[in-house]
Amino acid sequence: MEFETPTKAYVVSSLMAVKRNSGKTFGQIAAETGLTNVYVAQLLRRQAQLKPDTAPKLRAVLPGLTDTHIHQMMEPPLRSYDPSIVQDPTIYRLNEAVMHFGESIKEIINEEFGDGIMSAIDFFCSVDKVKGVDGKDRVVLTFDGKYLPHTEHKVEHMVSRLNLQKD
Repeated sequence: MEFETPTKAYVVSSLMAVKRNSGKTFGQIAAETGLTNVYVAQLLRRQAQLKPDTAPKLRAVLPGLTDTHIHQMMEPPLRSYDPSIVQDPTIYRLNEAVMHFGESIKEIINEEFGDGIMSAIDFFCSVDKVKGVDGKDRVVLTFDGKYLPHTEHKVEHMVSRLNLQKD
């Protein structure tokens, strides 16, 4: 009998059911594990890889996680998204905000740091709820990424060129 690997959608559905059955929010799970709320969501949506040191903490907070869940979460994920998700109003607005403010954000990054980019690999993200000065709820998104400078492309720094010159 062949073992069929479950689809990402099936695994995510199963993981989200564990969260739902726990009655805990992403924020509560984050507080109990020392992770950010967005990273917890990324783990449960299979957009991030569960690390060995974090697995026992997550399992303690979500006792409904099985050995199979933990094993699946520790595999390198296929980081992807369904293009139709952009139709969701929240995601559409996030894209709109990045498109609207992106050029200015890029200019400020370049002005403050130099010619480079913000990493999305060495990156922390969180969502917080605050009261505005008018007393209404506001959403605070924090993108905390490592700065990566662009490098000058010198032949002397190319390992492949150096190896070819030795021959």
